[in-house]
Amino acid sequence: MTVEVRIPASGESISEVIIDTWLKHEGDRVAMDESLAMVETDKANMELPSPVAGRLVRIVKPAGAAAVVGEVIALIEAEAEVGEVAARAQAAAPPATATAADTGAAVPAREEPEPAPPRVMPAAQRLLAQHGVPAGAVAATGPGGRVLKEDVERHLANRDSPSASAPSVAGPETIAVSQPADVPVGGVSAPAAPPIPAPVPAPAATPTPAPPAAARLAPGEAQVYAAGEEVVRPMTLLRRRVAERLVQSQHAAALLTTFNEIDISGVMELRRLYQDEFQKRHGVKLGFMSFFVKAAVDALRAIPEINAEIRGTDIVYKNYYHIGVAVGGGRGLVVPVIRDADLLGFAQIERAIADLGARARDNKLKVEELQGGTFTISNGGIYGSLLSTPIINPPQSGILGMHAIQDRPVARDGQVVIRPMMYVALTYDHRLVDGREAVTFLRRIKDCVEAPSRILLEV
Repeated sequence: MTVEVRIPASGESISEVIIDTWLKHEGDRVAMDESLAMVETDKANMELPSPVAGRLVRIVKPAGAAAVVGEVIALIEAEAEVGEVAARAQAAAPPATATAADTGAAVPAREEPEPAPPRVMPAAQRLLAQHGVPAGAVAATGPGGRVLKEDVERHLANRDSPSASAPSVAGPETIAVSQPADVPVGGVSAPAAPPIPAPVPAPAATPTPAPPAAARLAPGEAQVYAAGEEVVRPMTLLRRRVAERLVQSQHAAALLTTFNEIDISGVMELRRLYQDEFQKRHGVKLGFMSFFVKAAVDALRAIPEINAEIRGTDIVYKNYYHIGVAVGGGRGLVVPVIRDADLLGFAQIERAIADLGARARDNKLKVEELQGGTFTISNGGIYGSLLSTPIINPPQSGILGMHAIQDRPVARDGQVVIRPMMYVALTYDHRLVDGREAVTFLRRIKDCVEAPSRILLEV
């Protein structure tokens, strides 16, 4: 029985996916629930398991192709069917009871089976088609006799090299014309005519194929061309969704940004005093982000409008605090959510951030881990950003931007001293949040981070 592998429903908002990578190839045996392919959605990557045990007989959608939910992307011959086919083939084979030598019959010539065509990887297939080279002419070095992109490039380099294309000429080539040794002329035996040198044809110039001005690549495939040429790569679903939401944020909300600066010396002193003991007890380092998450929860409690959203003509105030932390994933920017951050301690927040960040880089986040945030924190300072205006993640009403820590001269008690300072920015939706609330919120963040004891005492 042939079983169809279809794209499963992964969420209410997910209707289209892209086949990122096939983990199995046609002809491979698969076990039930074994991963067949990596599928990219507009939120995260996920593994597509096999619905049955059997053999993958056909891949309908190749890597890089788009598919909608419910669409067939592969066919699997179920395990029972595989066994029945093998049994029928064995039963249909004629019994080997007498040989041709025993019966005296003539032994027919054995027909050699035609060699199976080599398997060609998608990148190699495009390069072969571009240069008009048959797959059989390329020496395959990939696993299972597969033709890799590097094999095609090596073949083209050898083909176009001067040593391979130009003939070696040691001198004028001569071709002797056959004549009798002695030809009688007027009754006199005359010596044979000397060989007539044949003209040597000029070697044909090997045209160098010009690469296309723009080459279209599958999502995730990297390819580099010479300077001045173009590379066209389809946008991943994640990048498309990020682009749509950012444009939506700019068009649908009245965005405004306010700034402040924070003296980080208090947090740095706490980390210096308790880092070793904290790490030994909790198994994770005490970072800066947990202080800002706790400070954000405190400020959201004080200014509930920033933890609210506009829904139609209503304002929805939320009494829970799901803080999104923007991280750079393997496919781009994602915002996994730390749920109920108000109920978590510093160690729990640090562990959650470390876990979400690691799985974001490996494209292993689940779709539900990217949904439901009420406020977002973005730390561009880890990349060296000194100041920026972050864009809110709709339908949220605010986002906090952290930046690089720099030693700067500041005035303290009438004296100029050097302190580790950080600029912070709050972008907010002015339709819901007024300037007074925004400035007060950011000032509350500053007070909590500069005096971390406020967080513990809730003052």
